[in-house]
Amino acid sequence: MAVATGERVRRAAVKLFATKGFHGTGIRDLAQAAKLSSASLYHYMGTKEELLAGIMRDCLRNLLDEATTALEGVSDPVERVRRLVTVHVTAHARQPNETRVADDNIEVLSPRLRRDVVRLRDDYEALWSDTIEEGLREGVFDTAQPTVTRIAVLDMCTGVARWYSSRGPLSLRLLAEHHVELTLRALGVRVSAGCGLANSRDPQACPGAAAEGRSWGE
Repeated sequence: MAVATGERVRRAAVKLFATKGFHGTGIRDLAQAAKLSSASLYHYMGTKEELLAGIMRDCLRNLLDEATTALEGVSDPVERVRRLVTVHVTAHARQPNETRVADDNIEVLSPRLRRDVVRLRDDYEALWSDTIEEGLREGVFDTAQPTVTRIAVLDMCTGVARWYSSRGPLSLRLLAEHHVELTLRALGVRVSAGCGLANSRDPQACPGAAAEGRSWGE
């Protein structure tokens, strides 16, 4: 099936912004990658900055929607963290270019275009902050610096976009499970290697182990 021209422009931009950077990508690069003339390119993208902002909004909105859906009806902070980590790692492993563009270019945007992107980012990070704070209130997490811990965990989970390959020995499911384990340890939860939660409310719980055939973020 032929890809619509607008989508072809977007895909070209995502790849170029991720590999060459926003400032390193010229209009001629975009036009050539999208198989368009430089003059006709503007019909499908507006300005280069507007194209970047649209890609970032879409990526962050999708991440926020995935995380919000994954957390529906879940009150246990440990399970909420498990799902947040799995969604984040899965998105960054499956869409490394899109997520790198969204993560690395906020400062590139003008204040007008930055506003909506920052709002989406803040709404997403609030899911993490609220979950960690609830876990601290309930006594299931133990960290003296919850903000630093949250930032460090997000940075760790985001990093898979730069190094993970589905052709490697680690499956996406195991990748997510391992990051869940690392995150829970950072939050002071006693986790037995590879699975068990020593102080989980559900002693049968296995962090990162989604239902058979399903992984959050898919």
